[in-house]
Amino acid sequence: MKKKLLGLYVKVQSRLSGLKNSEQGSATLEWIGIAALIVIIVGGLSQVFSGNTEFGDAIKKKLIDLVKSVG
Repeated sequence: MKKKLLGLYVKVQSRLSGLKNSEQGSATLEWIGIAALIVIIVGGLSQVFSGNTEFGDAIKKKLIDLVKSVG
């Protein structure tokens, strides 16, 4: 199992280093970064609106006030 994981790691590492060296790879990595950022933001917002935490309630109130001030 350990050999398989190490082999997979080496393959992924070599492919990522190849992507970093080409312009197409740079664009791909940028899009992956943007997608990761969107996932983090959506995940954070879902936690804010689903949880009953003090921090979540404060952020929820700020977001609601922001939306009301725009509209």
